[in-house]
Amino acid sequence: MRTRSGRDFIARHGETVFNAARRLQGEAPHTPLTRAGFAQAEEMGRALRAELGAKPALALWASPTGRALQTLAVIAEHLELDWHDAKTDPRLIEIGMGGWGGRYYADVIAEVGPVFDPTSGLLRAAPDGERYPEIAARVGGWLDDTAGDDGDRLVIMHGISSRVLRGVMTGARDVAGFDAPALPGLPQGSVVMIAQGEERLVHLGTGGGGA
Repeated sequence: MRTRSGRDFIARHGETVFNAARRLQGEAPHTPLTRAGFAQAEEMGRALRAELGAKPALALWASPTGRALQTLAVIAEHLELDWHDAKTDPRLIEIGMGGWGGRYYADVIAEVGPVFDPTSGLLRAAPDGERYPEIAARVGGWLDDTAGDDGDRLVIMHGISSRVLRGVMTGARDVAGFDAPALPGLPQGSVVMIAQGEERLVHLGTGGGGA
């Protein structure tokens, strides 16, 4: 994988109605932000405005899901950038949850036991869901295909897939039992900056975890 010269600001979208209801949303295309989710997007926008100023030279990227695009719309307004200039790529979506998708955490846990690994905090893959090496392959493919992008960029995505992306970008080791790299999880509404394989926290969100 080629190394970019610019900085990447990786952001996790704000809280959604699925997050608030404790439902597994995975790759669901549109689960709207809650009022708390919009507030988290506002916080990210203010933090990035403080970091980058108005109208920064910043390419906008997002998962094509509604929640990522809603989050980006608020941030772009703070930065005085045009949301319509954003690019999307399906390789930035959340982990595919298979038959667990859309179900309440409590119901799935009652059937199969804990769905989060206690050591890493990573979500277990559903029996018919996406595996972590597949996530690493798709986000790594996006990174390789866009390695020629000039300058800085902002990428709005999801809890699990962003952890894997950040792991790939920083050369992290594979997480035991998952066969893919992943950095520690961050709350909804968080932003990190990665440059030359090094990560720095820009803003710690106030949301929860989950996927």
